[in-house]
Amino acid sequence: MHDFERVLIAGTGPTTLQLAVLLKNRLGCPVGIAGRTSVRSAAFFADAGKNNNRVRVDVQNDKHRVLAGECVIDELFQGYATVRGEWETLVLAVTADAYTAVLDGIDGTVIERLGCVVLVSPTFGSNSLVRNYLRGRGSAAEVISFSSYLGDTRWHTGAPSSRALTAGVKRRLYVGSSSPGSTKVELLRELHERSGITLAAMASPMDAETRNISLYVHPALFMNDVSLAAVFGDPEPVRYVYKLFPEGPITPTLVNEMVCQWKELTGIVNAMGHSGVNLLQFMLDDSYPVRPESISRQDIERFEKLPAIHQEYLVYVRYASLLVDPFSEPDQAGRYFDFSAIPIRHTFVDGAGRWEVPRMPKEDYYRTKIIQGVARHLGSPCPTVDRLIARYERRIGEAARALAGESLSDAFLVRDFRADLDMICDEISTTRRVAAN
Repeated sequence: MHDFERVLIAGTGPTTLQLAVLLKNRLGCPVGIAGRTSVRSAAFFADAGKNNNRVRVDVQNDKHRVLAGECVIDELFQGYATVRGEWETLVLAVTADAYTAVLDGIDGTVIERLGCVVLVSPTFGSNSLVRNYLRGRGSAAEVISFSSYLGDTRWHTGAPSSRALTAGVKRRLYVGSSSPGSTKVELLRELHERSGITLAAMASPMDAETRNISLYVHPALFMNDVSLAAVFGDPEPVRYVYKLFPEGPITPTLVNEMVCQWKELTGIVNAMGHSGVNLLQFMLDDSYPVRPESISRQDIERFEKLPAIHQEYLVYVRYASLLVDPFSEPDQAGRYFDFSAIPIRHTFVDGAGRWEVPRMPKEDYYRTKIIQGVARHLGSPCPTVDRLIARYERRIGEAARALAGESLSDAFLVRDFRADLDMICDEISTTRRVAAN
């Protein structure tokens, strides 16, 4: 038996299906899936049950075929409170703001027997949060953080079912463990290498969590007047996340806020004793590259030492160069693939009849508030982060008043996420004390 033994995946989204196929078929371990009770998860459980617990993943690009396949899930748990048995590994395939809610729902005897918890899509501070939480429930489980999920996986037909489609795969991910020298990290590295993904092992979970591009670009991309109007105001005309104004939000002002926020987050990370990232290099080498005719290698490598106005110019050029896929084949009219046509989603009524805020910017609000809270804890200034959050909170307040009398999710509330922040800051303080001694 390998290190992961019996694996329980929490979450019923399409990424869960990809992880289940990968773990079951490549490692041969028993796999269970648990999810909350909801209209969307009910559709997944019903379809999986109809297919005798068999789930399937297809891939859009044949070069990713190693990730395709199907498997039979050993146990399904509809509702976290129904989880029973001994599970050595828990994979949290839910959004980072839901970690403690999911763990709260799982029985104490299951939590106490855990040997490892894997965070698939954590954010800044998630590993500290989960470590602190588990200790409070009598568990000393190893906690492993990835920088992000391995790719882009969606429902095969657009609705929850037992079948998913992986449309894209990242070239490189980062991983860090609360247990230095972890054998599980090495096993995960080998698993991803066999799938064509480079998995770089970092010295700490924080070093992995801070190598998530969403931390650096989403606050500016979603907490601006254009994007917020598209989310909470008139849904027409459609606006696009990665397009230049007026089709999208990207302006020199937005790029200025993005670069300033990167510098503030770097200051926080440095105060914790970790290294920051070269923003432009991270955008191009770990996310989407551009042609050297657009941005030279020399500019990428010296980015951190350039004057602010030069840095902002290069980031603006980066977004302008990715309006189309610069590596796609042009059609007969000379048009390249419209790479940036990702629409900004509007608020919607969920399956329970409540108005809900889309995952972006709802998830970005949580991660940006955590950054702000940690900055306050460390005494590190973050005026740009403060301005972005104030703008977002003003807009959700206006949206809540406009929908007065209707059922709203808690995403329309101004929140401080105090319980999560207290656990994260407590863990950061403990780690710094240990390092100082």
